[in-house]
Amino acid sequence: MLRLGVIGYGGRAQGVIGIMNKFNAGVRVTAITDIRNDEIARQLYERGETPEHIAFYTDADEMLDREKLDGVLIGTRCSLHARMAVKVLERNLPLFLEKPVATNMQDLMLLRDAADRSSSEVVVSFPLRVTPLVRLAKEIIDSGKIGTVEHVQAWNNVGYGICYYMAWYRDENETQGLFLQKATHDFDYINYLLGIKPRWICAMSSKRIYKGDRPAGLTCDECDEWEQCMESPYHLFFTRAETPEVRKNGRPCGFAVDTGNEDSGSALIEYETGMHVCYTQNFFARRKAHSRGARLLGYKGTLEFDWATDELRVYMHHIPRVETYKTDTTQMSHGGGDTVLADNFIRVMRGEAKSVAPLSAGILSALMCLKAKESAATRTFQEIEFPDE
Repeated sequence: MLRLGVIGYGGRAQGVIGIMNKFNAGVRVTAITDIRNDEIARQLYERGETPEHIAFYTDADEMLDREKLDGVLIGTRCSLHARMAVKVLERNLPLFLEKPVATNMQDLMLLRDAADRSSSEVVVSFPLRVTPLVRLAKEIIDSGKIGTVEHVQAWNNVGYGICYYMAWYRDENETQGLFLQKATHDFDYINYLLGIKPRWICAMSSKRIYKGDRPAGLTCDECDEWEQCMESPYHLFFTRAETPEVRKNGRPCGFAVDTGNEDSGSALIEYETGMHVCYTQNFFARRKAHSRGARLLGYKGTLEFDWATDELRVYMHHIPRVETYKTDTTQMSHGGGDTVLADNFIRVMRGEAKSVAPLSAGILSALMCLKAKESAATRTFQEIEFPDE
């Protein structure tokens, strides 16, 4: 049996654990640190699970000191990721760490230094880099088929972006902006595909939609503009057909004065060879406008893929040929990447494998996001390095 400790037993942690359980690999949650332990125990009972074998804690250090664990999963809110990870790294335990690995420079540097001292093998929750589409793209790029990649255009038009304005994610004290929440994934898979180091970044962000003068703390239940607001329970049923009936809900207003987060952002990244990447993300696209992918151009050809269509195409430049590859990950979360990460972490806990999404990649991606945020705020180019380097 592999004994798993969990720090922050939220929806994302439960999802990863659920995938691990499907492998029937003998993984068992034996300890949980959370501030909602009574609620968690009740939910487990309601799902037909028995929490008697789980030790509940409210202090991570106490759990890590008292329990004999084969691995730890951190699924807290974002602002705690780094500091909880440092505690695990100090015990040299295998770690599954949610992204972003840190939300500010101080925490990121603490995490970097702790990693240098630790023997922990860390799997960062970067599923995109191990999806069938990216693995295929990596295989084709490394074969030399399109030549050396000399330019990248990447995009993420988020079809479910409302969660960043009408749920807890709207709190910028937690998210520290949407480069850290979303671009951290995209920067990582781009770095992985290119295999070279990013050196400089400049960025811009804007907030054009999810802003307004509605009162702070207003919820949909309390609002009198159900017919005017396209995010209201009325329109979720009547116009958008996303709910089976008009259901009241307690979601905070996305057009109130206390709504955080930008709703679009873009970055230019220069790499060590001199080539550059342009990346853009948007959070008010809807339905079929949702897309996420990249176009990578070499002299011999262009490779393009999109998770929304599960397709990859190679356009050859000097011969009349287009190659199309189709994958099917409709029944898999995060394009199939979560399954790979869960399997990898099981093998890491057994001592059979190295991480396919190492902490060094998470630290670099978070650093790029923090520099992008600083660039957007100061309208300056930022060198991608730590302040003490």
